[in-house]
Amino acid sequence: MLKIIISGCNGHMGRVVESLCANDPAVEVCAGFDVLGAADREFPVFTSPAQFTGQADAVVDFSSPAALDGLLEFAKAWKVPLVLATTGYSPEQVAQVGAAACAVPIFRSANMSLGINVLLELVRKAAAVLGDSYDIEIVERHHRRKVDAPSGTALMIADAAAQSCGHDTEYIYERRSTRHARDKKEIGISAVRGGTIVGEHEIIFAGHDEIMEIKHTALSREIFAQGAVEAAKFIAGVEKPGLYDMSYLVK
Repeated sequence: MLKIIISGCNGHMGRVVESLCANDPAVEVCAGFDVLGAADREFPVFTSPAQFTGQADAVVDFSSPAALDGLLEFAKAWKVPLVLATTGYSPEQVAQVGAAACAVPIFRSANMSLGINVLLELVRKAAAVLGDSYDIEIVERHHRRKVDAPSGTALMIADAAAQSCGHDTEYIYERRSTRHARDKKEIGISAVRGGTIVGEHEIIFAGHDEIMEIKHTALSREIFAQGAVEAAKFIAGVEKPGLYDMSYLVK
């Protein structure tokens, strides 16, 4: 049976991961990490990864960027693979993850949904075919509690389009401070926050007298948690250090 640790176990996503694991005979939650601790769980909860002394096959992280240092040190010291599903990392933290992946397998994705990762392939194809004849705009919508904007998924989508469109690009996050016509190299990214929206991403390809839209709507957090659990099953069996993502699950 796969033994996993849930980092951020007291959060919304941590609770969903816990619920899924409880119904999966192949997985057992052996511990949790959370700065708030907890005494009412069916597994021990540690306020710091450094406090854990048991055995685990993988860590699934749905916490915050502030927890990254401790997780990376834990993973390297104990040779435990990580599944990083947290968003909002700084460029320096992304570099830290890359460096740690030289010592331990790390699975990282800003979105663990299978559907989103199929959408990324569609965006790459559309951007490659449409090239600079179409303007690209991305609109993402999330619940009022989400603190990072734009979402990590929106940036993944923008990167996919930028890498495939065949010309130089520039990400534009707001237009209020500029007064000029839209440049062809721009990829607009807009963020909406409100209510209980789980997650919605819309990609608009606007051409001459023609508009194409690709859209993904998450109706529950379970799709992200399920993807993270599947990633844990995958990464636990990986022996070679390196950085892995959803492309390894959607082949």
